[in-house]
Amino acid sequence: MRSSKLLAPVAALATLGALATPACATEKPSGQCSPAASLLGFSDALDKTELNGTAIAGLSALAMTGHGRAVAVVDNIGTTPARIYDLSLRRGGVLKPAARKVTTLTRPDGTPYTGADFDGEGLVVERGGQTILASSETEPSIRRFRRSDGRQTAELPVPERFRVAPAGQATRNQTFESLAATSDGRTVYAGMEGPLNGEAFQRIIRYEGHAGGRYVPVAQYAYKTDPTLSLAELIALRDGGLLAMERGFTPGVGNTVRIYRTSTNGARDVTNTPAPALKKELLVDIATCPPSGATAKQPQPNPLLDNIEGMALDGRILYLISDDNGSATQITRVYALAIRASRGA
Repeated sequence: MRSSKLLAPVAALATLGALATPACATEKPSGQCSPAASLLGFSDALDKTELNGTAIAGLSALAMTGHGRAVAVVDNIGTTPARIYDLSLRRGGVLKPAARKVTTLTRPDGTPYTGADFDGEGLVVERGGQTILASSETEPSIRRFRRSDGRQTAELPVPERFRVAPAGQATRNQTFESLAATSDGRTVYAGMEGPLNGEAFQRIIRYEGHAGGRYVPVAQYAYKTDPTLSLAELIALRDGGLLAMERGFTPGVGNTVRIYRTSTNGARDVTNTPAPALKKELLVDIATCPPSGATAKQPQPNPLLDNIEGMALDGRILYLISDDNGSATQITRVYALAIRASRGA
């Protein structure tokens, strides 16, 4: 890919300056991270807080619902109920995240999923906003839930080879980490965090169908992360491209979080036949962003970094959220970046 076609100058981001004041950070304007991204701010306002007696922790995916609001899903923390949080992310043009509602995710019979059988990692708010799709790394699975009461209404088919071994070729805790849908709801992408046994690349499954209805897997694509990194999140862009977030952790060093621009347009299906991995181009490495007054609870290449797992796009504002794993040494942190991913983003 040629970067001149994908990345616009940071000057084009100036109109987003109203969001440049960070919350719970520094009052100085934040700055450029790369030619395509500028940090608008960050906030630790959700860190170690509660809502209705539940810990706002382990937030591992983020999906926008409109007007600066979003939904986040909780991953596997012990045997606590599986749940989602409705969040507001900004107020008065300033990044100011707050939890508004918590909803328990339940089976069709109304009994709750827990960390014992649900490890929520990927999230899509379906077109119309009444239902969500949430992926779990446990089996893995992709289930549909009503937003109103959290009850499961359907489940998407998963090819057998993606099941955790010995049922399939997947490694435990290395399955459906990411989930994304096109704006028309006709396509859903499910990304594997790690490779299938014997492979050196991650697979992305493309499902076709319609929001609230049936989806079937129609193709698979090879995606190769940087050495030691995993595929943590995907966003589907209007021009057919994808944003892919790669993440890793090195004890004593800290986290690495990089966001790439890629595309399945014209890519070969690897369901049954080997093919080259998708081409990708670096959009931003979070380590290159200005620290902006951030502090870290453990060693980090940049104190702004933490265990970032969720990513959502609202116009040209890219929101990120970190998963604290319920740990005292990690932070639930929300980030806002002005970004130019493509002309149709």
